[in-house]
Amino acid sequence: MQNQDEIIYFNYFFRFDHSEEQFSITLNLNDLRIINVDNTNKPKWTRLEYKKCSNCKLKENEHPYCPVALNFSDIIPNFRNYVSYDRVYVRVETADRNYEKDTTVQQGLSSLLGIIMVTSGCPTMQILRPMVRFHLPFATIEETIFRSASSYLLAQYFRLKNGEKPDWNMENLLKGYEEIQLVNVGITNRLRNISKMDANTNAVIVLDVFAKEMPYSIFEGLKNLQYLYEDFLNKR
Repeated sequence: MQNQDEIIYFNYFFRFDHSEEQFSITLNLNDLRIINVDNTNKPKWTRLEYKKCSNCKLKENEHPYCPVALNFSDIIPNFRNYVSYDRVYVRVETADRNYEKDTTVQQGLSSLLGIIMVTSGCPTMQILRPMVRFHLPFATIEETIFRSASSYLLAQYFRLKNGEKPDWNMENLLKGYEEIQLVNVGITNRLRNISKMDANTNAVIVLDVFAKEMPYSIFEGLKNLQYLYEDFLNKR
């Protein structure tokens, strides 16, 4: 059993009028990889070959199951009968603080699924993994732009300090988001065939809206945030 100092956790509570669902996500602190629960019941739709993402970097002989789908498999069935805009009270507990919001199922679920997608071991999603260390549930587009750009530029600082060429123009970040869009499409296609209602698929679509928005709006969004740094820009 791992020491509590070696893990971080996110406990999600979805409270409906007559029921409640609870999900716990635990990550290794050193690499921010999800600690998988032993899942002996692996549904057909979790196999890597099933509606495989068009840009998947994994090989079926090494990874017979999609790591994202496999970690979704215990969560998705609980929401297959919900409509995206059903109301729900969501509470997120972490070691440092708690978050709560009266929202829609798709918004609350997208926050939970977003963590899993980034930490499951999908190579395409790896570029976003550092953000999970300071995960912000229910983030807005503006908050996501700020966090994503800041996280990526911090990585370039570390590259510079290690003698590697930094990508200050964030070209690879934009390319990364374009690749992430293809993963979102692939995951959505998997979920569309196994859910009666649209909450599961639309939760991923919410994430895809963010991914689609980023390549086209990140620089415009950063311009809108420049006023926060006027004191730095005006100092000589």
